Amino acid sequence: MAIITKEEVLKIAHMSRITIHEDEIDAVLKQLEAVLQYAARVNEVATAQQAPLPQNVNVMRDDVVIRFDADRIKAEAPEVEADYFVVPAILEHE
Repeated sequence: MAIITKEEVLKIAHMSRITIHEDEIDAVLKQLEAVLQYAARVNEVATAQQAPLPQNVNVMRDDVVIRFDADRIKAEAPEVEADYFVVPAILEHE
């Protein structure tokens, strides 16, 4: 079953002020059919009955302590003062 006819392609082309030569009609027809089939499939999926997503669900997990070598991490930092990383100031003082 054709989704769109040659006459409809020519009518759409005329309304759109697009010139379609006789030898191009079949290619345009196939392209438009593919687009319409895809749109129909998207519409089918969008309107399908789906289970509602759960609302306000919190996922809880246990806190896990991960040990690390602070001296090794500070050695990688560009600048350290005491036990803190030094970063550029982004706020101006009044």
